[in-house]
Amino acid sequence: MKILIIEDEIKTALSLKQGLEESGYEVHTVFDGEQGIQFLNTYQYDIIICDIILPKISGLEVCAQYRKKNADTPIIMLTALGSLDDKKKGYSIGVDDYLVKPFEFEELLLKIKVLLKRTTNIINEQVSNKLYFADVIVDLNKKEVYRNGDLIELSPKEFSLLVYLIENKNRVVSRVEIAEKVWGIKFDTGTNVIEVYVNYLRNKIDKNFSNKIIHNKQGMGYFLKDV
Repeated sequence: MKILIIEDEIKTALSLKQGLEESGYEVHTVFDGEQGIQFLNTYQYDIIICDIILPKISGLEVCAQYRKKNADTPIIMLTALGSLDDKKKGYSIGVDDYLVKPFEFEELLLKIKVLLKRTTNIINEQVSNKLYFADVIVDLNKKEVYRNGDLIELSPKEFSLLVYLIENKNRVVSRVEIAEKVWGIKFDTGTNVIEVYVNYLRNKIDKNFSNKIIHNKQGMGYFLKDV
């Protein structure tokens, strides 16, 4: 299980990191909200522990931004503000639980275990409805595609083409196969529709990223490669 701690009090952050690692968790620690968002866009976590008052970007804003992309990962907010109104605000933007400073480390461990238990069944149900390749995530239920945490807008046919390539990621797929499986038609050698849509997909999936994943083998077809 991987945990991200976003806490600007370095002594507190390192103490939590040590305790959680001794409890068997893998832990990343950052010290301001901007770094927190960068790490959340780069890595996947099972639990997020975030202070409410942070330099650069507040913990509530970190939570709000993250919830736009990920609705499942539990968030525990650390705060010196324990009023009901403060908690209501956090819950309304996706905070799962609060710990008011100072708190006992054992209480944090209990909250982590409860939240992980609560989300395990949800994650297990959803994982089979997602496809993964390199830093690309395809949500088959929501018909959404993310690369490195960024939402990529695809047309229905581009989405189907990407799904087919990921499902066949270990081999080269021909234009004939793509025409039959994605378009549901017999391939016409006089049309370049496959090439056109592959280029559309490349412009959206690969253009703004250094690691190009969509490749072609001359005269044979297309394949995915994670360099």
